[in-house]
Amino acid sequence: NLCGEKRTFEGSDLSAKLKLLGVDVASFGSIDPRQGAARSVVFEDPFAGVYRRLFFNAEGKRLLGGILVGDAEDYSTLRALVRSGGPLPAPPGSLAQGARPRADGKSVTATALADSATVCACHNVTKGQICAAIREKQLLRIEDVKASTRAGTGCGGCTPLVQDLLASELAAAGKLRRPPLCEHFAYTRQELLHIVKVKGYRTFDELLRSHGRGYGCEVCKPAVASILASLWNEPILDHATIQDTNDRFLANLQRGGLYSVVPRVPGGEITPEKLIVLGQVAKKYGLYTKITGGQRIDLFGAELPQLPDIWEELVAAGFESGHAYGKAMRTVKSCVGSTWCRFGVRDSVGFAIRVELRYRGIRAPHKIKAAVSGCIRECAEAQSKDFGLIATEKGWNLYVCGNGGAKPRHADLLASDLDEETAIRYVDRFLMYYIHTADPLTRTSVWLEKLEGGIEHLRDVVVHDRLGIAADLERQMQRLVETYQCEWTEVVRNPERRKWFRQFVNAQERQADIGLVEERGQKRPVDWPANASLPPPDELRLSTGHTLAEELANGNRRWVRVGRVEDFPPDGAAVILYGNTQIAVYRFASRGEWYATQNVCPHKRALVLSRGLLGDHGGVPTIACPLHKKLFALSTGRCFSGEPLAVATFPVSVRDGAVWLYLPPESVLDEALATERVALGRGAASA
Repeated sequence: NLCGEKRTFEGSDLSAKLKLLGVDVASFGSIDPRQGAARSVVFEDPFAGVYRRLFFNAEGKRLLGGILVGDAEDYSTLRALVRSGGPLPAPPGSLAQGARPRADGKSVTATALADSATVCACHNVTKGQICAAIREKQLLRIEDVKASTRAGTGCGGCTPLVQDLLASELAAAGKLRRPPLCEHFAYTRQELLHIVKVKGYRTFDELLRSHGRGYGCEVCKPAVASILASLWNEPILDHATIQDTNDRFLANLQRGGLYSVVPRVPGGEITPEKLIVLGQVAKKYGLYTKITGGQRIDLFGAELPQLPDIWEELVAAGFESGHAYGKAMRTVKSCVGSTWCRFGVRDSVGFAIRVELRYRGIRAPHKIKAAVSGCIRECAEAQSKDFGLIATEKGWNLYVCGNGGAKPRHADLLASDLDEETAIRYVDRFLMYYIHTADPLTRTSVWLEKLEGGIEHLRDVVVHDRLGIAADLERQMQRLVETYQCEWTEVVRNPERRKWFRQFVNAQERQADIGLVEERGQKRPVDWPANASLPPPDELRLSTGHTLAEELANGNRRWVRVGRVEDFPPDGAAVILYGNTQIAVYRFASRGEWYATQNVCPHKRALVLSRGLLGDHGGVPTIACPLHKKLFALSTGRCFSGEPLAVATFPVSVRDGAVWLYLPPESVLDEALATERVALGRGAASA
């Protein structure tokens, strides 16, 4: 070879875990039974769609490799066992069955690995090194473990193992098993909810001052926003700058910074007149239309400044927000029930509409979906929802904690043969108990699996009122129901809030932030190329021969007035147009500081950084891109994810109520960052 040494390439680790057509598949180690004296153990469950084949040495003492189909939850653990070559933590047959309880009632997790086992193959970090770091440095959060050991900062595949090890070490030390919310709050979500409720806090700033530190982040701000909404149900735009972008702009962020519009269609019932309105609006604004799984119509492709105009027309036609953008009550799906179906037992549409109108807009740790079926044929798929009602001859059967998503789960029967009033009371209690006790971003299915006592405990609380809190839960729910208001109706009637949807604070013109292509008679965003990222400023070379970073540091610059202080929301951001370049200006009011960066996120070239959440990471002020949560330092522009990404930054000055930026000539910035150059599908960016 080049070094004059006699060496041979012995191959690399080709282990992989993928999802094909919604099915988890994985392979690792040696999966060729002809090699040596390998022996295999096969586990197959055709009803669950699971096939697992693991290869062991002749003595059954070492794992050599395996194939996993349908159940790859323990892929990282098994792969680490192969790499370590250590003894098995359980008999071969138990390992082949997957991440299921062993005879002793425990599951095979990362804690069963030898200390010498490699947990993070990307950075060659062993279990022993991770555990030692947790103990010696008294680490409490997964972010701290990653920063200290680098485990989980590569491909991220070992993160579940690292979390297992952290939980195990904290339990052994007698510390919290449930880690704190983030670096700014040493409390869980449940603890913060109780603090807010008892203290009567109404804002994020109040809670942060009394029980937190720093300035918040993209994790704690939306979590606290959800808590405030669940307890007090004030308009979420009263707390706009702690909302994630979907709630901040009351629409689902899509590729390229476009949004989708989803009006509420209670129970899936809609009149011809309203259908016509949806078609007219979609045609007028050039929106892509699609029927959703929740029996609604989704309108894709709205630009940010178009949202108030679109919703003004929809509100005038009698539509309300569908809350598809929020961690909130989404839809109540229904079959036609006894009003039309010859097999229907009860009026499922009428009951579904009643249920949806009762719980619309209620915020929760995660989205909530429901369904009502008019007979046991179950056409509305109620048993795959967070809660579902199925008609019987005697009443309604109530099912809870189902899920039809990435990890489908059949709902559990909570109570049978209920009249409508009793069913509503039980759903009130169920939802409020979930809101009070679930972790952030936890669906009801996962919450139930983690809930001590499972469905029996939940039945004791909801049906039998074993904790004596049923009346309180019902009162809390009733308050949320009585204080409901359509968020879009309030916005379209409020000129000041409509201003928040402007594209630029200093210009009336509009720019398209991504190119569109026509497909099957409708328009959609251009595809992302394999590598869509934008070079960092110190690599982006201009026609002057200098890089953008060099021009920003040493080139000809001047102070440019871009707006007034009131144009920029406190602890938020807005965009100014300079030449043809979009610049995000951040008013970090809680720190008494101002920052400015390019508005385009270099990861996928989406012009959306101004719509992210301000915060700090280890004391460094940051902005989190709303698209994929890439975190950038506002002062230097560097990315905290470890990827070779960075954004250009610009000095800001505030004088006599006016905001000024220190900028190079327009031609210099436009050559590097003009919208038509950086936005995908627009001019040079499409090349």
